[in-house]
Amino acid sequence: MGRAQRERKRVYRTKNGATRVDAEVPSTLDQSMCGTKWTECCDVARNQYERMGSDVTMQCGSLDNDASVSWKVNGTDVKAQHHLEGPRLILTQVNLGHNGLYSCFQNPHGERRDTIFLHIGIPPKEPSITCRSNTYPKGFYCSWHQQHPTYIPTIFEVDVQHNQRSLEVQKDSVHKNRCHVRFPEVFSSFPYKVNVTAVNALGNASMTFSFEESSIVKPDPPERVTATPIRFNSRRLEVSWQSPATWPDIDNFPLKYFLRYRPLIREQWQHVELSDSTSHTITDAYNGKEYIIQVAAKDTEIGTWSDWSVAVHATPWFEDPMPITSTTEVDFPTETKTSPIPSSNAPQKAEPPVGRAARVLTFFSPLLLGMMLLLM
Repeated sequence: MGRAQRERKRVYRTKNGATRVDAEVPSTLDQSMCGTKWTECCDVARNQYERMGSDVTMQCGSLDNDASVSWKVNGTDVKAQHHLEGPRLILTQVNLGHNGLYSCFQNPHGERRDTIFLHIGIPPKEPSITCRSNTYPKGFYCSWHQQHPTYIPTIFEVDVQHNQRSLEVQKDSVHKNRCHVRFPEVFSSFPYKVNVTAVNALGNASMTFSFEESSIVKPDPPERVTATPIRFNSRRLEVSWQSPATWPDIDNFPLKYFLRYRPLIREQWQHVELSDSTSHTITDAYNGKEYIIQVAAKDTEIGTWSDWSVAVHATPWFEDPMPITSTTEVDFPTETKTSPIPSSNAPQKAEPPVGRAARVLTFFSPLLLGMMLLLM
């Protein structure tokens, strides 16, 4: 049977002023038993949380030590390694496979006396905390997570201190383990302290993260990066971009930019740092080679560089080469000029021969004619 997942979300203030946030931890309990004939059992069942690897004892209600009982898990006989001691069921070295709905029945009539949801998990460890301001000077956010799963519902209590007072903490609407805090003042010299305590039924663990305002400023990457070839220039690319939309006051808190580019055929990047311009012309591109281009941003005075923007690809302008014709082929002109076709009743005159023999014959023709007249 599939295991149902139950998400729990709660945010509220504890007595000491900290914000308490429920984690969205999927339950490993098989909730399918809570249908049909087991509905009543689920309604009256009590939860029992136990540490993974331990030996677990489940007590069947308030029956006396000499009572005789039998146990079922999820409606079937218990098959895991166990033994009975009167009204108690003892499971050894439990693991996640022992999760389930346990019911005990008093012999000899088989009357159900108790129902227990058994949850196997581990106590939380110190959570890992990171804080960042991508909306400076508006505010910052902090995120936390358990490096190892606890397998049972775990909540987090969050407290943010600045100059000996607690700040309001707002739960993120999308990220389950993230909160937002507004800067109470700008250019403060007092450090911030963020304490996160992980709590579940088996224990708790806390971690405190301290930082100065300037150390967590990190913008989001620039947006809408474009690269355009320049016509009739085979070595230039025109690159432009926009500042991140999350940066709230670009006029009073300007950003500087870092451009990197390289042809795909090489692994080495070339870099250009720009003060506050949102465009740059690459002038040393290789002719006809495809380039990959990215941009990062940073506050001009404090913080760290953003991550790189989404990569864009572009190729400098190049002229299409002339087509090459093979010398072994016969060229047929696309347009030829032809003489007009002569009419059938106008025959063409033969052109006189143009050679040495023709010139001699032309010279002696009158002399031969005279000799023939004398002889007659």
